[in-house]
Amino acid sequence: MNRGKITFGKIQLKTTTNKDEENPTASGFGSFGRFESTPGPGPSSALHAAEVEKISNDLENSKMQELMGISGFGRKAKQFDINEMIQKAKENAPKAESDGKAIPLPPAEPSDDDDDSDAEIIGPMPTMMAPEGGGKTKQRKREGDGDEDDSDDDDDDEDDDFDEDAPINKIPNSHEVEMRHGSRAVIALAADTSGVRLASGSVDYNLNFWDFSGMDKSMKSFRSLQPCENHPIRDLHYSNTGDMILVISGSSQAKVLDRDGFEKMECVKGDQYITDMTRTKGHVAGLTGGSWNFIKKDEFMTCAMDSTLRTWVFARSKEQRNVIKTRAQGGLKTIPTTCTYNRDATLIAAGCSDGSIQTWDTRKMFVNTTHCVRDAHVKGSDISSILFSYAGSILASRSMDETLKLWDMRAFKKPLHVFDNLFSRYDTTDCCFSPDDTMVLTGESLPQGQKYANLFFFDTKTFETVTTIPITDSHVIRTHWHPKLNQIFLGCGNGIIRGLYDEKRSMRGAKLCVVRTYRRKKDAEVIGAAQVITPHALPMFRQEKSRSHRKKLEKDRLDPVKSKRPDLPITSGQGGRVASSGGTLSSYVIRNLGLSKRVEDDQDPREAILKYAKEAEENPYWIAPAYSKTQPKAIFVNEDEPESKKSKKQ
Repeated sequence: MNRGKITFGKIQLKTTTNKDEENPTASGFGSFGRFESTPGPGPSSALHAAEVEKISNDLENSKMQELMGISGFGRKAKQFDINEMIQKAKENAPKAESDGKAIPLPPAEPSDDDDDSDAEIIGPMPTMMAPEGGGKTKQRKREGDGDEDDSDDDDDDEDDDFDEDAPINKIPNSHEVEMRHGSRAVIALAADTSGVRLASGSVDYNLNFWDFSGMDKSMKSFRSLQPCENHPIRDLHYSNTGDMILVISGSSQAKVLDRDGFEKMECVKGDQYITDMTRTKGHVAGLTGGSWNFIKKDEFMTCAMDSTLRTWVFARSKEQRNVIKTRAQGGLKTIPTTCTYNRDATLIAAGCSDGSIQTWDTRKMFVNTTHCVRDAHVKGSDISSILFSYAGSILASRSMDETLKLWDMRAFKKPLHVFDNLFSRYDTTDCCFSPDDTMVLTGESLPQGQKYANLFFFDTKTFETVTTIPITDSHVIRTHWHPKLNQIFLGCGNGIIRGLYDEKRSMRGAKLCVVRTYRRKKDAEVIGAAQVITPHALPMFRQEKSRSHRKKLEKDRLDPVKSKRPDLPITSGQGGRVASSGGTLSSYVIRNLGLSKRVEDDQDPREAILKYAKEAEENPYWIAPAYSKTQPKAIFVNEDEPESKKSKKQ
């Protein structure tokens, strides 16, 4: 039997009868199946044979399609006239809008080539154009739904009004926690990159460590120490890996601590009698700021009141790596009050006491500045904080002249915007960016006549005030928006650290602590034992007199069993394991391993032999029985001393 061709677009299976089938007498096979062939060469037998052959061909073709996986494949895609469909859609649009129904698709005309009436459409359906005249189209939840109620429309309108991308909706301020550092102002605050540890420093010289994974809702720090003795903690910075923390104090020596507060490194102090600051190995005046390198994990930078910035390497504490001098307008010295790296560690920026902002390129020599704005802030007012954005294109500077300024690094001559009326009393008041750089926030000191100090949020694109949140009845000094936790931590002037978080947007951090409860330890049960005094009792039934705990310990100390005294060292015959069994190691081995009887080898050998003379005389065993018959009484030879030798005759 012959099969038809498989053409693209549709599988055509047509069976043709050969010459043998036309002549039934030439075929050697009869009909089979439920059809019965009539004998003879008549037309009925030929008809039945053709039907049987066609059915068998169809069954075989269907099985072949199933094996090849081409069943239902290859049908021609219907052709559409796009211009005609667009015209029909425009005509039906006004009717659909008036009825409030979806625009129906125009009926597709069947192609001339398609033979089957129920042929499937292959290929993408043409998209309908939006109706003219504008208007918002709302996506339905389920296809085929009818008209919705008015209440559903109101809910949709409310959802449209709530914009998740709006800056005010990104602020995590739905909940608040409070952590007590002390009674003095918290002027230093830092959190590690993972968001597990928080460190706070104050003017009371204390450095506190907070562990969110181990705290409960009482929010108590697990460690408090004074790493720099009688110097206030001005600034704290965690390294990128979170295993080290840089401590900037009022002294001239910066320190590096590990996660648990143990000192790992202390920078060397310079010689204060040398005029050239490049010739000294360290700072000679009090520190004002510092920062870790964001690329090199073992490098950090410090600035001090000796008008220098110095870069250090963690492994080398005896000398700095580079020295950068800050100069004023006339070439005189000026004090850098804050410093920082950008995210790529290609720029170093410093804010100085003369109101200038100066930057240096780390890939070049630190002789000339890359950017320098002399009148960035009011002269004589310290710049308390300077910070690059996460993208690195914007620089924010906070000063004690009650302003916060944003600078574009591509056009560094004039500020992008100036936010004023931000009162500040502390020279460590800082600012920070939101994780997506859409906002910059800073705190203010409590002005006179005001009840609460506020936290300000400013938009970095429109330069508008996003919101103002009242925080405390004291000053807001430090602000830190953690990008991973999405939580804001604030250091206040009354010794309190406040944490702001959102129940849905924030993760871990303070949220882990507020759900934990403090488990109070059970009190130890004390049972008083009544003492019965029996003065005339027998010794075995008499109770011991109650002694003080100290005397009991002294008595137990003398007991080698209770005190578990170790074995004494081996000495020459004075106590110890070997000396108890003999004077030497060989005697110890002989007595414990070689012989079963005890042998005293530390006595005189002559005395040891004469000790058996009486026993040998009473009970002779060797010599006396041999001479008992011939010489019952022993006769010993008594020879006189030999005469002295005569002198030789000459």
